[in-house]
Amino acid sequence: MEGSDSQHVSTVSRVESNSRPSGVQLVSTYQTNRIGDPADLVDLAQQVQKADDFIRANACNRLTVIAEQIRILQEQARKVLEEAKRDADLHHAACNVVKKPGNIYYLYKRESGQRYFSILSPKDWGPSCPHEFLAAYKLQHDMSWTPFENIEKRDAEMNIIDKLLNEQIALPSSSEPNFRGLTN
Repeated sequence: MEGSDSQHVSTVSRVESNSRPSGVQLVSTYQTNRIGDPADLVDLAQQVQKADDFIRANACNRLTVIAEQIRILQEQARKVLEEAKRDADLHHAACNVVKKPGNIYYLYKRESGQRYFSILSPKDWGPSCPHEFLAAYKLQHDMSWTPFENIEKRDAEMNIIDKLLNEQIALPSSSEPNFRGLTN
């Protein structure tokens, strides 16, 4: 039989006939070797073709899920690399103080193009801010930088992680998925 989108042909195999396996006749050869209804062979071939179609569709569906996971992982990898580049660039910005994790630093740009960190915000400077304000970042304990607009979200995530670590919640062992204790 032909598939709808390819020239794939399924074949039907019938069980080999042996009237005396191991030298003993087990069943009536008349019942096992007689030619039955020709429609039975057609039905058998259709069943095999249907099984082939289902197996192919199932494999395609599973591969589609894997392809989507690959796209998601590629996007996550791209984001990690961009953040690493940003963090490295920020660590190379000029600064006259020792940067301490947990503090917010304000990035400015001089007329010469030099970028530098200050502990003073544009609000602290008021109208006498001497240079162009670029952005504010919080230095994390892993030495990564969190943009000011993401600090609240990142702090909430870190609080959840700290809670999990401090309480040392043990996840129950199970072979089945279990999300109990991981949600609010």
